[in-house]
Amino acid sequence: MKFNMMRIGQIAAILLILGSCQSGSKKKVENLAPNAHQVIAVEVIQTSGYTYVRVVADKRDYWIATNKMEVKEGETYFWSEGAEMNNFTSKELKRTFPSIFFVEDFSDQPILNKPQIPATSMAGKQKPPEKTGIAIPRAENGITVAELYSKRNSFQGKTIKIRGEVVKFSPQIMNKNWVHLQDGTRDGDNWDLAITTQDIVKTGDIVVFEGIVALNKDFGAGYVYDVILEDAKLKN
Repeated sequence: MKFNMMRIGQIAAILLILGSCQSGSKKKVENLAPNAHQVIAVEVIQTSGYTYVRVVADKRDYWIATNKMEVKEGETYFWSEGAEMNNFTSKELKRTFPSIFFVEDFSDQPILNKPQIPATSMAGKQKPPEKTGIAIPRAENGITVAELYSKRNSFQGKTIKIRGEVVKFSPQIMNKNWVHLQDGTRDGDNWDLAITTQDIVKTGDIVVFEGIVALNKDFGAGYVYDVILEDAKLKN
């Protein structure tokens, strides 16, 4: 009986949140960016590395995953950058989500409309800012970011191994997961290595990747890289 009452209470709380969302008591923020989403969190699951949130918006109910953060049920949140993954299995939760969005910018602050930057000005400028204060030791039989850039021509088309910290992870863009890796070394203005892979990591992970070095790759839509590690596999 106690369990049933608790369950009924949980369902009632969710229905109350859904009702407030649909009735308009959670007013739509004006001047949101064209690709921004305003949602209400109705269920939150915390894991060691990710926060999973079931959200509702415009009578739609779906799951998102973001880097671990504090999220409160019933509160309004916003996001704009993310990618949908189908039949994603969380080993930690032992649960498969038929559909889930991995979101980079989940926030309680509105994502407002900003003047668009011409696509041509973004070409080749996809790297994140340099993360200071890190010094990642090289992988066994591996190289550093600085060595890769300074000797890029000798590494072209070869398989190399590299260790670093994940500073950005973007899943399932052009059927690839995109990782940005830094190790605290730099060659001139080059301190960040872009990697394509089918493996899943999260921001802050210290990882070792092995992949093939490619130079002067232009994937379109502003994704232009002087150096990139392609089809990489997670080794640790």
